[in-house]
Amino acid sequence: MMVSAVSTERRAVRRQADARKYRDTKVAYLFLLPVVGLLGIFVIWPAIYAGFLSFQNWSFYKEPEFVGLRNFTAVLSDPLFWASVGRGFAFVAMTVPPMLVLAFFFASLVVSVSRRFASILKVSIYIPTIISSVITSIIFVLMYDYSGGLLNWFLGIFGIDPIAWIGDPAWALLAIAIPAIWLGMGLTSLIMVAAMVDIPTEFYEAAAMEGANWWQKTAFITLPQMKNIILYLLITGFVAAIQQFELPLVMTGGGPLDSTTLPNLFIFNHFRNDINVGYSIAAALVMFVVLGTVSAIVFKFVNSERLVD
Repeated sequence: MMVSAVSTERRAVRRQADARKYRDTKVAYLFLLPVVGLLGIFVIWPAIYAGFLSFQNWSFYKEPEFVGLRNFTAVLSDPLFWASVGRGFAFVAMTVPPMLVLAFFFASLVVSVSRRFASILKVSIYIPTIISSVITSIIFVLMYDYSGGLLNWFLGIFGIDPIAWIGDPAWALLAIAIPAIWLGMGLTSLIMVAAMVDIPTEFYEAAAMEGANWWQKTAFITLPQMKNIILYLLITGFVAAIQQFELPLVMTGGGPLDSTTLPNLFIFNHFRNDINVGYSIAAALVMFVVLGTVSAIVFKFVNSERLVD
């Protein structure tokens, strides 16, 4: 009799738990509904429609006409498109590694000073992040000016002739890379600071007792513990750099001689000047595949297993 009562009570408790779980699930779906709706309207449906238009000969002046893989064939056989992609990878090499290295050393400085001075440093490094890319472009164009720019004036002090930083194909891409690093340093540094602060101090205390110096602590403690953070910053930095658009558009317009025409600017110029919009959409989808492939390769060859305390 007592066993039956206990069994009945357990079933009642289980039913209450199931009812509570069902109610919580409904509430969760209710909160997710607006987000899913916006995602469907502004992301999923445009992506599906873009895929449809990539197989069409379409413009704003006529109805879509199915052309199969013609747009993709045109993109894949266009040397100018692949030149812009190669330029994008060169831009990534100019910006991402230096930015990660500089951000790491800055973060190391922040965690090694007093709390008040660290707050000042964090605010100062984050200021470029809140500045518009357009404003940054204008500032650096003035600095790079051939005859009255600050940079050439500084070089003139040492007897160096003025350089056409954004007018010479040999220097233009590098000239755009500098403000890109400056803009990305803030958030990258703060993420690294948060990762360093999260490393247990016991690791460093034990290393200090063994006589380890700063370089040894960095190589055997800090970098291994920040492995996943560095991987995240590497992927996001790569995606952001190869998709850079505002800096080349405002500073050089893609010139001189297309030396700063990065992939997004190349696609934008085609979209603006080409009657066949299907080509631009196909190029954007090809870039999506390129970015996804490179990201997958990085994830495959960089060990990103979860750290164990």
